[in-house]
Amino acid sequence: MSPRAEWHGDGRLPRVLQVHNFYQIGGGEDSVFEAEGRLLRRKGHDVLRYTAHNDDIDGLSLPLLAQRTVWNGNVGAEIGELVSQKKVDVVHFHNTLPLISPAAYWGARKAGAAVVKTLHNYRLVCPGALLHRDGRPCETCIGKSFAAPAIKHKCYKGSRIASAAVATMNATHRAIGTWGNAIDRYIAITEFAREKFVQGELPVNKMAVKPNFLDEDPGMGTGSGGFALFVGRLDAAKGIRTLLQAWNDDITDRLPKLIIVGDGPLAAEVQAACANERIEWLGWRDRTNVLALMRDAGVLLFPSEWYEGGTPMTIIEAFASCLPIVASDLGTMRTMIAPGVNGKRFDPGNSIALAEAVQSVLAEKEQYAALRKGARKSFEDTYAAAANYELLLDIYKEAIRERNTSVN
Repeated sequence: MSPRAEWHGDGRLPRVLQVHNFYQIGGGEDSVFEAEGRLLRRKGHDVLRYTAHNDDIDGLSLPLLAQRTVWNGNVGAEIGELVSQKKVDVVHFHNTLPLISPAAYWGARKAGAAVVKTLHNYRLVCPGALLHRDGRPCETCIGKSFAAPAIKHKCYKGSRIASAAVATMNATHRAIGTWGNAIDRYIAITEFAREKFVQGELPVNKMAVKPNFLDEDPGMGTGSGGFALFVGRLDAAKGIRTLLQAWNDDITDRLPKLIIVGDGPLAAEVQAACANERIEWLGWRDRTNVLALMRDAGVLLFPSEWYEGGTPMTIIEAFASCLPIVASDLGTMRTMIAPGVNGKRFDPGNSIALAEAVQSVLAEKEQYAALRKGARKSFEDTYAAAANYELLLDIYKEAIRERNTSVN
């Protein structure tokens, strides 16, 4: 047994190496990587980092980039050397596409560390990562040994070449046993995501569920403004057209004012909809302003028409603010929104059902107060940093035990 792979009974917490390939446009995965590192350091762990950045893609030829996507041996060797030199117990991977590659899992494992992989999106079962195509959910590639449909439909970056590189990576590492043998524990963000990965033949016995979390508590709100709030990208997949239609149906005069925060390709349609005096578009706002709006709002609207890949931080922030949520009865939302507890769900794409759900949430004073308390309890029990750390530590323990068992 490698001494680096033991769970240390002397009280020393496991030393963690975080690995992440940053995106050119920062997003939720980057934020979770940073927040998890801060949380581990606060709890007394030694935390090292190995990162790459997609700005470095510029200047690489397509053949070289495709080759590194499948196997970057230099990075694998560098990760192995870090594990050995720094006596790392757990290597926790976030994004590895395209510059780090799955070679890094083998490098970490061969050097004696336990390997943990957070599945922030559906990349390992869907080259496009979203399980969404042509405006609707798509599961065509789940379980396929080679994701040929993704190449046909240009699912990654709108390119057949790029899609082929990701499909080849997935097929190669399925064939050589990377997904089953080089990773000790996977972290799915929701139960729904876990189900999809198991359908895609990732090992069910290695699949844990740990949602994203808020690094700091933004504080509870009062809901005194009473308005309905949407925060997100203005595009069809986020359900913005369904939302606008709900406020233009006959039932509109019985709905609260709608405030929309965000920007995106449907901005012009949102601007035009503001001819309705019950709709106000604020454009993009920073997080401080968004949280202030959440504390004042009466209900958050989350009408997304795709599965959502992780745990939407907008939903977690709403829970922390005591804000009930009306969301599509689909994918991740189905596992986060509990009717009668922290909000209500409606049939995705159905504007009348959306409007009726909003009315229902706001209709009775006592029921509404209970939903606000339930939203806050959902945050405290599942999405606050303290609860999340215990889940993460348990996953690290399981990964170390798995690593120990496999080398004995």
